[in-house]
Amino acid sequence: MKVTGFSGIVGRPGVAAASAAVLAVLCGCTAQPADGKGNSPVHIELPHSRTPGKAPGRASGSTPAPASTPSAVETTPPHIVFTRGDTGTGVRELQARLRQADWLFDGPTGTYDDLTAEAVKGFQGKRGLPRTGETDAVTWRRLVRMTHRPGKWELYLMGGQPAAAPDPRCLTGRVLCISKTSRTLRWMIDGRTVSTMSVRFGAQYTPTREGVFHIYWKSRHHVSTLYHSPMPYAMFFSGGQAVHYSYDFAARGYAGGSHGCVNVRDEAAIADLFAQVRNGDKVVVYW
Repeated sequence: MKVTGFSGIVGRPGVAAASAAVLAVLCGCTAQPADGKGNSPVHIELPHSRTPGKAPGRASGSTPAPASTPSAVETTPPHIVFTRGDTGTGVRELQARLRQADWLFDGPTGTYDDLTAEAVKGFQGKRGLPRTGETDAVTWRRLVRMTHRPGKWELYLMGGQPAAAPDPRCLTGRVLCISKTSRTLRWMIDGRTVSTMSVRFGAQYTPTREGVFHIYWKSRHHVSTLYHSPMPYAMFFSGGQAVHYSYDFAARGYAGGSHGCVNVRDEAAIADLFAQVRNGDKVVVYW
């Protein structure tokens, strides 16, 4: 830019103002009124002079733009976590937590049935939530905050847990293969699992013996002479210890224990097992 070109406009106020505005545009500056202190009416904002962190084009102290339209979370229906017909470990956890909150007294079963839906409705209504019977994200978060993470035997309080791998001693012949770790009984023939069922063992002071035994007596309608309690479908394998159906196990699950016997809570399953097992068949109880 030539100096003479610019000084030639002195004494012509209108032209000078217009020229200053043009220069401001070309230099990326903003025009400001004179402040009466002799400062230039043109303020040039160079790139390196911008205040750090300040967005270009926004005046100091300006109000941020209003928020955009509501998010999808606010405008869409609540996300459903579990509903009728669902199955699996997630449903077991839901049922275990509902038991902790005293809204469900059966199970967990791992199946979202009518009893579960009614329990969810009751929980929702008590807390001012829509009584849908479906476990949406809001209901689930509220229930989680009120309860603790269920342990394994809370999730499988009434049985249904997967069976442990069979002990090597179970892989030949006809065997009642009983795992204390998984609390399950496998009925096996020549290494093949015919059926599996949940079982319960003796309490702390009346433990179920471990080892290899054989069935020596079967008694369909047995009653304990020591405890005077019914022991249907009893299959004795070690002294007074037997595999048998337990009404208490069916009612209370793992909340109780036996006097040393191996309890079964599924009456249909043990009735079928009783019909197949013979005296002399092997029993393996192991960890």
